[in-house]
Amino acid sequence: MTNPLYDIEVITIDGKQTTLAPMQGKTLLVVNTASKCGFTPQFKGLQKLHEKYHEKGLVILGFPCNQFLSQDPGSNDDIGQFCQLNYGVDFPMHAKVEVNGPGTHPLFQLLKKEAKGLLGSEKIKWNFTKFLISPEGEVVGRFPPTTTPAAMEKDIQANLPVS
Repeated sequence: MTNPLYDIEVITIDGKQTTLAPMQGKTLLVVNTASKCGFTPQFKGLQKLHEKYHEKGLVILGFPCNQFLSQDPGSNDDIGQFCQLNYGVDFPMHAKVEVNGPGTHPLFQLLKKEAKGLLGSEKIKWNFTKFLISPEGEVVGRFPPTTTPAAMEKDIQANLPVS
């Protein structure tokens, strides 16, 4: 039986529909991002983690979201260009999603159910909430926006695939 996580459909930032199935056996870091947020400079740290651990099995997945003070109002093309030009992002970015409310993307429905936030809340409070997923597809951590990518490095190392 496959983990339902890998059946979830996602759309890449350039409009291609896919699932997470190609990422089975990898460590995933799923982040809801925004281009005009106080935490936006975390793209730099995420890119550093990508460069350091991609070959060891880490895949960072960015999901732009405009639900928090409209801090990602641009088109998917605008967002992709912004991330590339300003932070050199070359980890997978996806089409804009909703992470709360009735339009919540199925991926974030699953992540929030598996890893609750402060006081057991499922609601995502702000941009750059991060979810760490083991190579087996288990959600092993939820990190608030204030946790920098560098501060997650030990957790990432502990969950990298065994080669």
